[in-house]
Amino acid sequence: MADHLSRVLLQGSSSTEGQLASVPEESTTGFTDALGPPPNSYRDSIRSVGVVCPEWCIRSRLSSQSGQSGSNYDSSSSVASRSNNSGYSSGSASVGRAGLGTSELTKIAHRMVSDGYTQRMVRAFHITSLMETIAPDPTLKNWFVELDVDWVLQLRLQLRLRLQKVTAYWRQQLVQKWIRGLTIIVASIKEVMLVHEALAVARFGKASISAMLVVVDTMLKGIEEDKLQVALHMYMCVSSTSYMIMMMPAVSLEAQHIFDEISVLLKTEENGLTQAISSTMMDIRSNYCDNPWTIEIARSGGRVHRNIRFLVHCILSMRKACASTLNSAQSQNTVKICDAIDETIDYLKDQLLRKSEWFLDPRLRSMFLLNNSYFVAQVMSHSHPSGTKLTPECEKYMDFYLHFSWGHVLSCIPKSKFPGLLRCWINTSPLAKFESAFHKTYQTQKFWKVPDPQLRDVLRRAIIKRVISGYRDYLKEHPEQAEQVSRGSSSPEVLEEMLGDLFEG
Repeated sequence: MADHLSRVLLQGSSSTEGQLASVPEESTTGFTDALGPPPNSYRDSIRSVGVVCPEWCIRSRLSSQSGQSGSNYDSSSSVASRSNNSGYSSGSASVGRAGLGTSELTKIAHRMVSDGYTQRMVRAFHITSLMETIAPDPTLKNWFVELDVDWVLQLRLQLRLRLQKVTAYWRQQLVQKWIRGLTIIVASIKEVMLVHEALAVARFGKASISAMLVVVDTMLKGIEEDKLQVALHMYMCVSSTSYMIMMMPAVSLEAQHIFDEISVLLKTEENGLTQAISSTMMDIRSNYCDNPWTIEIARSGGRVHRNIRFLVHCILSMRKACASTLNSAQSQNTVKICDAIDETIDYLKDQLLRKSEWFLDPRLRSMFLLNNSYFVAQVMSHSHPSGTKLTPECEKYMDFYLHFSWGHVLSCIPKSKFPGLLRCWINTSPLAKFESAFHKTYQTQKFWKVPDPQLRDVLRRAIIKRVISGYRDYLKEHPEQAEQVSRGSSSPEVLEEMLGDLFEG
């Protein structure tokens, strides 16, 4: 049933006395005989333009992530996480400007004006508007069919009910259609202004844009999952089109008054979407407080937790929205989204410390903090970091790990040559104790997972520097014992090679 509703909603429909009808895909877009079909169908070209950012796959509800097996902790639920071979997202890839297909859509709008199609729509709308009728304007309906957004003319209640039933894929398709439609409308208006009567264009533009904006609130209220991504994408589109309207060439006073009204409509919607973004992030953080992490933490084995990934990618999506609207968004809206980003970063760091307390083993706790803090630092970096220099926070957690995991191994051998102490240690076989402690720790941690290869290499080298170097120093001071271990399985070279297998998972 949901699939059928999805097809009806996405193929195109019109509202006639409250009844929804499907427009077949292969039809010529439903133009009346009086208007005639366009010389070329633009709908296929419009549909081919991609306008969704890779991070769309984020879910705004934790329930969509529940039930995943523990083996998936290092597989990000976001497409963005595949941006490099380390398993972490590159900040530079994720925070870049989002074009939302504006360039391609503007070219299509230019073609529509060059063909005279947009001018025909403006003239037909002007003629219809002179008639005294309460029926829906047929020109606007046919215009929206060609733009692939005729579904926005449905009764809002019906649209909301259908949005609640469609799949995530169809919901994404609807938002894409809406973004493409609004962009084409504004770009067409800007183009046709140069060749057509400004007042008629302004009236046609206001009617078209108003119809597109009136469904925004309905779409947001009808969506549970993906609400953050829906709000962000619509915010970027409204901000971009608002800027396009602001940059319109000078027109007559009467036409300019209408364009000013359009600007107010877009700015009001921009403000509303900003509030929706902030409130959605508040809901997400609230849901995270209520969401039980205990079992998932235990299964994670200290790896990067999927809930941490989720929060990080929410932040990246908001950063992308801010970056894409630097030239067009109102300053107060940018500030509000930046505030939501800062609040989420603070919340994320607080959750890392709180949730790490579920680990009773301090070794796993420090591994959890190191893996997740490194992930956050890498992904949140505005530019992809070069080299393997750790942040002070990561350095601290790595020191914790080395202390709790390998400190007792190194303590099995004396740091310097003290005869009295040495005699005591000889009686308790320090090399045997060292070898036993080393192998026990190695076997316990061999299959612990450090997903990032750079961090994995840094951690191995840190263990070698602290443990193997100390072991070599001891053997240098005791050549008789160095000769004994050089031919066995406890030589520094053998142990160092073993450490190269750690943390592969």
